Parts: sequence; C-alpha cells; structure tokens
Amino acid sequence: MNDTIAAIATAYGVGSICIVRLSGEKALKIALKLSRKKNLTPRQAIFTKLFNQNNELIDEAIMIYFKAPFSFTGEDIVEFQTHGGFSVSEILLEELVGLGARLALAGEFSKRACLNGKMTPLKALNIQELILSKSALAAKIIARNLQGKLGELLEKIRTDLVKTLAFVEVSIDYADDDLPSDLLEQIAKMCEENAKILKEIYTLSQSKKGLIEGFKIAIIGKPNVGKSSLLNALLSYERAIVSDIAGTTRDTIEESFKLGTHLLRIIDTAGIRESKDSIEQMGVALSKKSLEDADIILAVFDASRKEDEEDEKIFELLANTDKKIFWILNKNDLERVFKNTQNKNFIKLSAQKDLTLLKKQLQNYLNSFDSEGIMVSSLELIQSCKISSEAIFRAKELLKENSLELFAFELNLALSELAKFTKDFQRSEILDEMFGNFCLGK
Repeated sequence: MNDTIAAIATAYGVGSICIVRLSGEKALKIALKLSRKKNLTPRQAIFTKLFNQNNELIDEAIMIYFKAPFSFTGEDIVEFQTHGGFSVSEILLEELVGLGARLALAGEFSKRACLNGKMTPLKALNIQELILSKSALAAKIIARNLQGKLGELLEKIRTDLVKTLAFVEVSIDYADDDLPSDLLEQIAKMCEENAKILKEIYTLSQSKKGLIEGFKIAIIGKPNVGKSSLLNALLSYERAIVSDIAGTTRDTIEESFKLGTHLLRIIDTAGIRESKDSIEQMGVALSKKSLEDADIILAVFDASRKEDEEDEKIFELLANTDKKIFWILNKNDLERVFKNTQNKNFIKLSAQKDLTLLKKQLQNYLNSFDSEGIMVSSLELIQSCKISSEAIFRAKELLKENSLELFAFELNLALSELAKFTKDFQRSEILDEMFGNFCLGK
C-alpha cells in the first residue's frame, strides 16, 4: 500500500460539486504541486486555484488536507471539491495520475481503512449497504448497525467460541489437568445461547431482506382482468399496452416505483391460462417464475365476469405459497357478477380510477417491517449467520457424544464464517487462552 491512489468520490454526471480524493504517502506533495502552495494546515478547508503541469488553470476548488493517521484511510488524504460535470473531474484525475498517483480500484479506499484499523469489515459493508438501501426503514436499520451493536454482538460470540476451543483443546491434550467439573455443561449452554442468537438474526434478516434489496411485487391473474391497467396506475404513466384482447401481455414487464419511503420493483406478468400458442406459453411460464421470485403478490380478478376455471387455477396456484398476497377485485365501476366463492378478503377497486385503498394497505404492510431487533443487511452475512448457527448446533450435539475433535471442527467452521466480518481467527488466540487461564506448560 505504498502507492498513492485517486478516485472520484461523487456520483458520475452533471452536478454542482464533484469530490476527488487522493490517498497515500504522495498525497500532500501532489496537492502542493497542483495548488502552488507551500504547505497545508490539516483539516482546514481552503479555496484555491488548481494548475496542471503546464501551469494552465484546471479549476478553482476547495481543498482539504487530512493528515495521517487522522483520516478515513489512516493515510494522508487530500480532498478536492471542484465544480461538477464530466470534464473538470476527469481532467483533474488525469493530472493526479500524471503526478504519480494511480486510479483506485473499486472499494480500495475502504479496504485501506480496514487494513489500517480505521474500520472493521462489517462497518465497511454497512456503509456500502447504507448507500444502496432501497427504503428509509432500510437506512434506519443499517444506521443502527453502524452504531456498533451488531459488531459488538458478533465479536462477543467470536470470543466465546475462541475460549471454548481453548477449553476443548485442554480437554483433548491435557486430560490429567484439573478442569472445572461443570465445564461441559457451561460449553453446552454457551453453544445453545449463541446458536440461538445467530439463528434469530438470520430468521429476522431473511424475512426482511426486501427492505434492503427492494421488495419485488408480481401482478398475477388470468388474461384481461386489468393487470396492465393496474401496473400503469401504480407507475402513473402508460407503461403497458392495455387491450380487451386476451393475451396482449406475453412477456413480463418490470419497472420500479416509490411508495412512501419504499422503492418497489413491480412485475406485470402474462395472463395465466391454458394456451396452444407457444409464445403465450412461454409468457405463462415466466409468470409462474415471477411468483417464486416475488416478495408480494397482487392477485387480480375481474368483478364484471363470473368466476370460471381460469380463476380457479389462479386460486390453486396461490394456495400453497407463503408469500404475502393482496387479493384484488378490479373493475368495480362495472356491474359486479363475480362470486367470491373462496371467501377472500378482496380489495375492491377500479385500476383506471382510484388505487388509494390498495396503496394504503401496501404501505401499512411495508411499514410494519420496522424492527428494533438486530438484523443484518448483507446477503453474505445473512448466510454466514445461518452457517455459523447450524455449525454451533451440530457442535453441541457432538459434545454429548464426547466427540471433541469433531466438536472443534464445527466451532472452527463457525469462526471462519464470522471472521469474514470481525477479524481473522489466529491460532495464537487459542494458545493465549490455554496458557493464560490454565497455566499449562509452566
């Protein structure tokens, strides 16, 4: 990490301000050359002109110097706040490279911060997830994680596992030494508690991951019940073709829209029915696939038509799903002849006139996902919590059989998963615990 890196820190495009960052041992030297200054006071913003190597003006900018180790990366950092746009920032970046910096790799600033002890991998991950969060609730949950509660909990579990491995290895290698008589009971209790905590984090995070990724909504129904009209009304513009001809929508149409503070991905699917048309059959297959991918289903029926076999197939298709379903009876501005034989709690509306009731119920459902419980935002960390929890549960069962070697293997697996977000597991930690707590090998 001896080289100096540079990158544009703001979103690419036209804007009032663009931030370019420079990090590394040459950062101050390069900044002084650009600004023709003799020195810079740390953490003091100055307004200055920036020149290229031919002494031509690049821009007038605000420049701030952060002296190591009191910076984001732990290295010398200089931040340039230039006028926004495509050209100025690119010219400045080229000049920085010409003066001895190189273009930063993706995530390299955060990587250096982690390697220099300025942040944990978990915090770096949370910052990235906060940037990408799809709703205000997601941002709120991730912000709580940034306060350190999740990191503290994972670090405690990690410490418990390391200590337990030390106990086990003492039992294996130093069987003649005096160990607490209730040691196995204490270990079993520790395994039970920590496995349960990780499982709860996994379960809560898995059930609410739509907050982080953005919820996917699939509109399902037989042909010509008003699915495309419903899509257009939710998007507030004519995205899908609306026609009285059954089978008009043959492919899935995906669009995003905001509802309150939530970003939703909505999918209008082909009408589900039996058809000999090969193209329409492909559309129906895609519709069924959308059911599997969706977090929420809008099941649409036509109030102006009698319930028939195609409606029955929709009910059957949705009978065994565990997804949240909003049952919608559309075209209520027409004479109602649909018989609710399934006794569903339908939302009655006309997609071409008013969706207030549907939007209100959708928003209430999405807002209910707020939680004070600890959850994680990263899909990788969600899986790591699951794998760790299962490994610790298996270890507890192996303990009953006195299979200490296999027990240790499972705890090592759990530690390796948690190490992705805490810190690497070092063998010396086991030795520290063994010799520190038991005075072995004296």
